[in-house]
Amino acid sequence: MNMELTCDDKHSKLNSTRVAKVLHPSSEGEVIAAIQEAAAADQAVSICGARHAMGGQQFGEDTVLLDLSSLTGLQKVDLENGRVEAGAGLMWPELIDSLLAQQVGQERVWSIRQKQTGADDLTLGGSLAANIHGRGLQMRPMIDDVEAFTLIDGSGCRHRCSREENEELFCLVIGGYGCFGVITSVQLRLTPRRKLERLVEITTIERVVPALEDRMAKGCLYGDFQFSIDESSSDFLKLGVLSSYRPVEPSREMPKERIDLGTADWEELIHLAHHDRAKVFQVYSDFYLSSHQSLYWSDTHQLSVYLEDYHAKVDHDCGARVPASEMITELYVPREHLAGFMDKAAKLLRSGSVPVIYGTVRLIEQDEESFLAWARQGFACIIFNLHTEHDEAGIERSSEVFRALIDLALEFGGSYYLTYHRWARKDQVEKAHPRFREFLERKEHYDSTGRFQSEWWRHHRDLLK
Repeated sequence: MNMELTCDDKHSKLNSTRVAKVLHPSSEGEVIAAIQEAAAADQAVSICGARHAMGGQQFGEDTVLLDLSSLTGLQKVDLENGRVEAGAGLMWPELIDSLLAQQVGQERVWSIRQKQTGADDLTLGGSLAANIHGRGLQMRPMIDDVEAFTLIDGSGCRHRCSREENEELFCLVIGGYGCFGVITSVQLRLTPRRKLERLVEITTIERVVPALEDRMAKGCLYGDFQFSIDESSSDFLKLGVLSSYRPVEPSREMPKERIDLGTADWEELIHLAHHDRAKVFQVYSDFYLSSHQSLYWSDTHQLSVYLEDYHAKVDHDCGARVPASEMITELYVPREHLAGFMDKAAKLLRSGSVPVIYGTVRLIEQDEESFLAWARQGFACIIFNLHTEHDEAGIERSSEVFRALIDLALEFGGSYYLTYHRWARKDQVEKAHPRFREFLERKEHYDSTGRFQSEWWRHHRDLLK
């Protein structure tokens, strides 16, 4: 058996899919040739990068899978305007390193605005496909960071997409999960690299939004809130670590080594999150308090350790009956309803039948550009990592909890992120994403042959018939 043909996402490992062929194009020309060959054979095409998305967007049964991780070119930085053209397969650490290497000796250094947190080895193309966001306090999703991109359609034709050229495709493709074609390169809007000071305090969920708004008023650029996951405590989903980052004078001397959690620290935190959720918050908060007023760069502070396949060790150490992983859900509520939502979520999750392994709150500004916009207003974003056992009963438990959390977000006028699972009901999809049917219609218009397919698209096409 060719194991490469059996694909899965790297985090949840719940999307095993058998594809017909895997190709690794290393140039735009090779992408075009692969699509034209698939079209001649009337084969569907799926698209992947780092394989972290958990909703089935990357793979389609019996498709030709284009793995774009070799599209890693980077052009010269436009030092006047802060722009750079980068290959869609380039990952964030390499992008940051290459940007810095190009600008040695420059007084003003350009770098990224934001990246998704939790993992670094994610591609630019995948980030556009999911219209990601990070911990920026006054930032919109990633569409706001994109000047233009190049798209190869189902017949192998090349299109340059921007706000002035192929505008509808620009809005459809960013946040379009690979339904309209292959992104081969991206022109990013950069921002000047700055020195930041981390500010840390322990606070409660009721204070998160007012505190972050106060920090924004004082110039902080990034921030988030990591909440307690101990379901046996009255502090569950209530008490947390609020961190924010404010610019400091360029003359401040940066430390030789930044104070941050390393691989061994994360291994300990993951172990505690599964075995002692009372202690994990204490360990985590102690570390962050110790880093109060430490200095970081605005780009590299967004990088973090990701432990590949960490759950195999967790399963072994606890003698798990079946393999397990953490499934992520990201929910949105109007900021004024954050505390009320979290209070009800705590009641829903307190039984511990589906343990919360990690959770955070961030802010997002309204996205008025992408077609399938998830940030339809300025929301509070709540991320839950829920422990999910890989048997029928375990998956059903998690899916029921995820649906209940979506219902709760909708009750407060919120929504949910489409990237992480396909467990939402039809009515939930339609209420949270009111343009989804129209999105599917535009997909049919621009890709009338159905060249680009995935399990995610097939699921929603059938669900919304």
